[in-house]
Amino acid sequence: MTTCSRNPKDLYAGVIYIAVGLAAVWIGRDYAPGTGSRMGPGYFPTVLGWLLAVFGVLSVLRSFIQDGGPIGAVAWKGLALVAGATALFGLLLEPAGLIPALLALILVSAAASRMFRFDIRAAAGLVALLAFCALVFVRGLGVPMALLGPWFTG
Repeated sequence: MTTCSRNPKDLYAGVIYIAVGLAAVWIGRDYAPGTGSRMGPGYFPTVLGWLLAVFGVLSVLRSFIQDGGPIGAVAWKGLALVAGATALFGLLLEPAGLIPALLALILVSAAASRMFRFDIRAAAGLVALLAFCALVFVRGLGVPMALLGPWFTG
C-alpha cells in the first residue's frame, strides 16, 4: 500500500494514537469529569485521551515532513509476551497480590526483548521497581491492593 507520507511508521503510529485517544474520550464521556483539583472518574480518560489524540495528530503531520524507513515485520513474539504479561498481571493481582503480579508482569515483558539478560543490575532494577510501585500505589495513594494475596497469606 502506498501513501504520500514520507514516513509510514509515524503515519500509522499517529493514526493508532488518534484512534485510541478518541476511544478513551468516547468511553469516558458519560462519567463526571470533575475539576483539576477534584477529579471525577471521567477526568483522567478524557484528558489523557485528548493528549494522546494531539500527539497522534503531531505524529501524522511529522510523517509528511520527515523521512523515515519502511515498516518492518511484526514482532509476534514480543507482542504475545507483552499482551500475555498484562493479562497475567490482571489474573494474578487478586489471588497473589501486587508484588507477585508485578514480578510476573516485569519478567514476562522483559523476555520480549532480544537484548534482555537477567543479571545483578536487572535484579536491582526489578527490586527497586517493585518497591517503588508498592510505596506509591499502596502506601502513597492508598489503592486498596494487598502486597501479598491469599495465595501467600492464607
